[in-house]
Amino acid sequence: MTSDLGSIERDRSPARRAAIAIAVTVVLFGALVLWNPAGLYNWMKALHVIAVIAWMAGMLYLPRLFVNHVGLPIGSAESELLKGMERRLLRIIVNPAMIVTWVVGAWLVWQGEWWRAPWFHGKFALVLILSALHGHFSAAVRAFGEDRNAKTARYWRIMNEMPALCMIGIVILVIVKPF
Repeated sequence: MTSDLGSIERDRSPARRAAIAIAVTVVLFGALVLWNPAGLYNWMKALHVIAVIAWMAGMLYLPRLFVNHVGLPIGSAESELLKGMERRLLRIIVNPAMIVTWVVGAWLVWQGEWWRAPWFHGKFALVLILSALHGHFSAAVRAFGEDRNAKTARYWRIMNEMPALCMIGIVILVIVKPF
């Protein structure tokens, strides 16, 4: 029986590959923490920033995919391609990044007692808005996947700016701490 590496790679499901990637990341992260336990807070902060960057990348890209998807004929090869791109972006990057952002962020808030800082409440409100946008974009991926999108390209162009505006506000609040 002959087998090549390519067929082995094709046999692995995306969920299995994602689980392996997460396990490797956890093991490597755990090794770093054991190597420098006093720096755990900073390692967690680094993980939080990495997750936020991945989450924002997806949140900025999904609406651009929607803009391109709006005018395509239902069932066309291009429409089907964008459906797959939207679904994979959401499932493989955006959803896991949001979960890591929230879990690690909650740990950082608890450890740093940031809930006492006035600026944090503004940041938290903006993160809630980002999470609501995430839910809206997730619903849009489902709608496009079922060929029932009712929004215009103009709508998605406007929605494309919302995560960026939230991000700008969050960065200013976290770095400048204006109040």
